[in-house]
Amino acid sequence: MTAITRFAPSPTGYLHLGHAASALFCAKQAGLDGRFLLRIEDIDQTRCRPEFLTAIYEDLAWLGLRWEDPVRIQSDHFADYQNVLDRLTEMGLLYPCFCTRKDIQAEVARIGNAPHGPDGALYPGTCRHCSATERAEWVEAGESYALRLDMDGAIKQAGPELVWFDRAAGKQIATPQIFGDVVLARKDTPTSYHLSVTHDDHLQGVTLVTRGQDLFFASHLHRLLQELLGYDVPEYHHHGLLTGADGKRFAKRDKSKTLRSMREDGMTPHQVSELTQLT
Repeated sequence: MTAITRFAPSPTGYLHLGHAASALFCAKQAGLDGRFLLRIEDIDQTRCRPEFLTAIYEDLAWLGLRWEDPVRIQSDHFADYQNVLDRLTEMGLLYPCFCTRKDIQAEVARIGNAPHGPDGALYPGTCRHCSATERAEWVEAGESYALRLDMDGAIKQAGPELVWFDRAAGKQIATPQIFGDVVLARKDTPTSYHLSVTHDDHLQGVTLVTRGQDLFFASHLHRLLQELLGYDVPEYHHHGLLTGADGKRFAKRDKSKTLRSMREDGMTPHQVSELTQLT
């Protein structure tokens, strides 16, 4: 089977050495006979900027990478993600949550010893038990809300043991309950990373998802969404993260490690490539 991989940056800053490592790794995994895709994940319209999008194309081309056209730009496809949300709503698996961060923190503190997941304390389910009338009144009043996945209901509908495979870690049994009732969209942001990336990987026929180990646990949730929506299940490879001398992983705010600054300092694509070996 032809390997199809993708590199999916967000235009919220200039690409750094870690991005270069991930992009080159993805292209290598596709090989000469495979397909390497570029996807722009710009659902956060408040942080994404056009100059960073232009820089992504320039930096990747400078590295010698070539990708297929057209590039999928997520902000052009919000209607697609709304259709997915509508499907999950029809399945009875989404509910509006009107809690603010302050509300949630107060409730978690009141409960004490609240269960925690990869993203911190799990949502305590405050709005899960609101009546349809209450929800409709709040929506009509213009209250801000998030759309949360009813995790217990989703796992029940998905059925027994869900499995996914990571090339580095082997067979994995999905445990999406570690996220609790996760947010899949907000009133002002019509999709989440979890929803959009799962949908797009299926739509684009991605056969191997390569991403950093910091997103390893997200794959448990994505496997659940794949099962609920009837999506194909790719293989995964969660690679190590590049870090600086201080042991911290590279970040977009670290301007000295951006590809743009390296290029301006006279480094060649080959020299950058030699600094980006991942496993």
